[in-house]
Formats: sequence, structure tokens, C-alpha cells
Amino acid sequence: MIIGLSIILLLVLILPFTKFVERNLEIFLFIMGILAVIVSQVYSWSLVKEAIIHPINITLAVLIAGLVFRWFQRPIEKGILWISSVMPYRLFIALFVIVLGIVSSIITAIVAAIILVAVISVLRLDRKSEIRLVVLACFAIGMGAVLTPIGEPLSTIVVSKLDEDFFYLLKLVGTSVIPAVIVFGIIAAVAVKPGGRLNEPAWKSEIAAASELAGSKKNETGISKAETETGTQTESYAEIIIRSLKIYLFVMALTFLGAGFEPFIEAYLLDLSPLIMYWINMLSAVLDNATLAAAEISPAMNDTTIKDILMGLLISGGMLIPGNIPNIIAAGKLKITSGEYARFAFPIGLAAMVIYFAIILITDILF
Repeated sequence: MIIGLSIILLLVLILPFTKFVERNLEIFLFIMGILAVIVSQVYSWSLVKEAIIHPINITLAVLIAGLVFRWFQRPIEKGILWISSVMPYRLFIALFVIVLGIVSSIITAIVAAIILVAVISVLRLDRKSEIRLVVLACFAIGMGAVLTPIGEPLSTIVVSKLDEDFFYLLKLVGTSVIPAVIVFGIIAAVAVKPGGRLNEPAWKSEIAAASELAGSKKNETGISKAETETGTQTESYAEIIIRSLKIYLFVMALTFLGAGFEPFIEAYLLDLSPLIMYWINMLSAVLDNATLAAAEISPAMNDTTIKDILMGLLISGGMLIPGNIPNIIAAGKLKITSGEYARFAFPIGLAAMVIYFAIILITDILF
């Protein structure tokens, strides 16, 4: 079992960076999930039922949000552009990431990711800046959402398993998570270049000129007046539905992967030192962190141990696309490849892991 699961884990870590697997990532992860379940011999109808039901809420949220944005695209875009124009650009980016990260604990990580996609679709950033903003915002959302039991599945499972109150995680990890979210916002303000809209003082006159050519219908390129004004094109219903189905398959695959690796985690990892577990939890970059939390967290642990384990899960969850739902939603909608995401996210995540590990060691020495 150990050899088989180790091979599967290596394949999941390496193959998504190849072009063929990248184009068929959902199917690949689904196959790997099925293989993990077979190798670890945890196949059951209850698991199949869970894998079928678990992605439904996420898929519906993505589908509904996609439809709402399609129907109300123009007023949403105008509102975003107005807000971004009444304050300094870098302040807007920093506040956007910070507020979205904190508020995700109330509106859920899924809705926060959908808002992220909607805003980025309007800002007309260059590709590099777009990826950087997605990565940093996903780190902020993935960490901020844990502050309440309704923010994400991981927080729901931990609070339920420990039989704690609504504000338990806020009190436990809030002093670590909130400063981290603020830091990600500040980094975003520095790393993200202003979009074309904000760099073009004459954009209004250009829009007017384009509108004259477009008339009340579409211009020669087939782009409508509203699309000319914002630089974004309206998604077709087919694109919205296909993206939602891909999200469904993706989450189903992660459910199977998590279940397949759970016996391995329980048998070989749970007795390790919390400091070692902190680094092993980098598995959260490719496995469902809620499943890892369910397997690792125990009421017998003290608060410090639980906090260290959770921080390892939360930070590493932003390092690769499969690590967290916001990453999956944003990368899927904005067509960010695994390689593009990892090239910026992995070094950022690794640096965050090292910094927080140093904080743990210093805290242990002083207190």
C-alpha cells in the first residue's frame, strides 16, 4: 500500500505540469483518486455517495454565480471600475485582498473566490499581474475562511470534531491568520501592476470613439459596446455549464484522493511530532485539507499542537491549484495552468511556511 500510494502521490505532484495532463487535469485527478481508493482498499458505497454529493453545493455556487455575473455583467463591471477609480490603485488592490480574505469567513471561501474572479475579469491586468493577484488572494481567502465554522469545510470539521463554539478558531488562529492575510494584501499591492484601464488617461475618449464605430450593436470584431467599454466578453451558457461540471469532477476527484490516503495518514503520520506534521501537511497542496484535518486533529491534543497543524494545512493549501477550492475556481475560470500558478504560488507558500515555522520555534523557546 505504501509504495502504491507513494507512486500515486508523485504522479499527482509531477504530471499536472505536463501539457497533456494539464489539458485534462480533472480526468487525471479522478483516475488517480480511484486508484488511491483501490490501492488503500477503502472502496465502499458510502464513499461513492459522499463523492457524488460532496461537490454539489460547490458546483451549484459556481454555476449560479456564473449566471448572475452573465446577467448583471455590465453594472457589476461599472461598479468595480468606479471603486477602483476613487482610490489609489495599490491601496485598492491591498484592501481588496485583505477584505476578501477576512470576509471569506462569513460569505464562505467559494463565494469569495467567485467575487475574486469577477473583479479580476474587469481590471484588465497583464497576465503576470493577474496570476499574482489570483495566487495572493487565494492564499488570503484560504486562510481567512478558517476563522469561522461556516467559512470552509476544514473549519467546519475541526470545530465539530473538537465540539467547540463558533469563535473557537478565531481565538485559536486569529492572531496568526489575520496578520498573514494583511501581509498577502500588502504583497499584492506591490507585486500587481496597474491594469490597462488605470494606465490610460484617455480611456474615456477611446471608449467614445469605439462606441461611435460600434453604434448600438457590435463592431467589426464582433464585440459589443458593453464589452468594448470594459474589455471583457460575455461568457456563453455552454462555457458556464462546462466550467461548473469541471469543478464537480475536480472536487469528486479530491474526495477520492483524500479517502484513499486517509489510512496511510492514520497508520504512519499521526504519532509524529507536531513540528514534523507541520511540514508533512504540505500534502495539503494536492490533497483535500479538510480530509487531512479530519484525520489528524484530535480532542486529546492541546491548542498549540492543533494551531501548528492547522497553519501547516492552511498555508500549503495555496501552493498548488488542487490545494484549495478558491484556487480551483479562480484558475478554472481565468484559465490559469498548473505551471503558471505554481511558479509564483509555490515559492510564496514555501517562504510563508518557513517564516511561520521560525515563529513556532521562537515561541517555543520564549514561552
